Amino acid sequence: MRLWLKDSERRPDPIPAATDDRKAVIVGAVGWVIALIVVLATSAAADWEPTVVWTCVTGLALGAILLGYTIRRAR
Repeated sequence: MRLWLKDSERRPDPIPAATDDRKAVIVGAVGWVIALIVVLATSAAADWEPTVVWTCVTGLALGAILLGYTIRRAR
């Protein structure tokens, strides 16, 4: 086993796989929406913890930014 190959001995790089990243981002954003709904529903009866709510809101905001990026990149 050799750790280094000459350029003439290398096989060509494979072509990149075509993926739709928007689906993964949408699934993640839906997960954050569900988490926010659960946190808001359970925090009404228990002690209010705004850190958890802000975590869900931040996840949604980052998901929206990433969705915009992936849509623009797909064009």
